[in-house]
Amino acid sequence: MLSTEALRAHLLAARLAGVVATSREESLRSYRLFAARDPRVLIGLDPEWSWGQRDLIALMADKCGVSADPGCVSGHDVIDPERTVAALDAFAERLASVAQRGAPVLLGTGHPHRLLGFYAGLADALSAAGCDVLTPAQGHRVDITTRFGLRTHNLDYVRGVAVVREAGVERAGCATGAHSHSPLPVRVALAAAAEGGGPLPELVIGDHGWVCGAGQLGFEAVGLADTDDPALFVGEAEGIVSVVVPLDDAVRSGYYRPLTRYVLNRACLSQ
Repeated sequence: MLSTEALRAHLLAARLAGVVATSREESLRSYRLFAARDPRVLIGLDPEWSWGQRDLIALMADKCGVSADPGCVSGHDVIDPERTVAALDAFAERLASVAQRGAPVLLGTGHPHRLLGFYAGLADALSAAGCDVLTPAQGHRVDITTRFGLRTHNLDYVRGVAVVREAGVERAGCATGAHSHSPLPVRVALAAAAEGGGPLPELVIGDHGWVCGAGQLGFEAVGLADTDDPALFVGEAEGIVSVVVPLDDAVRSGYYRPLTRYVLNRACLSQ
């Protein structure tokens, strides 16, 4: 069993929290684009409130622990490990709730190379607890706008976790899928589930567009987010997203394993 103290130490040692790799410049650019309602940064969210850059800095300081000083414009961002631990506890509570009911769940990630193992561990435990881990729209086409233009992807599931793969592209090291912020995959998956008359998820677990896209459609959603992903935290502030865990979402995949153990233990789902 991983104690809170051991988890906190791991977060700092792995740079999941504390001083993280995400730069202040990257985060401020995201806040500017979000304030301008750029869909690349909204990732499926349609904010009800008006969010200026200073509002977003204040929000992210509160949710993540980044500097609240608008004059701080360079260097590395900082995530408060206490906020990460508290959010992981809240995240575990939502998992425990659906597990107790044996409710259907949907998991998806836009960070398959880093976070697939984290979500797959949750999927295994939730399935063992009696939850239906949904896999709607397997193989369906999703056209996603990328920095290289419109690219066709296919929706796939790996160990119960949805990912997208660029159609017709075989690249070494890309077996787990493509990096994506788009909300289109979750919209396709949820539409297919509804049209098929099958169960709809009572909880969507993921990151990026999987969380914002599902939350905007009225599904309960929880997930992970870095300091340059303000949309998830705005969604949480507006009540669209249930729980967001602040952490660096691009460290080595193995560094997330202790988080899986901690969350499953807190949710009484340890296998």
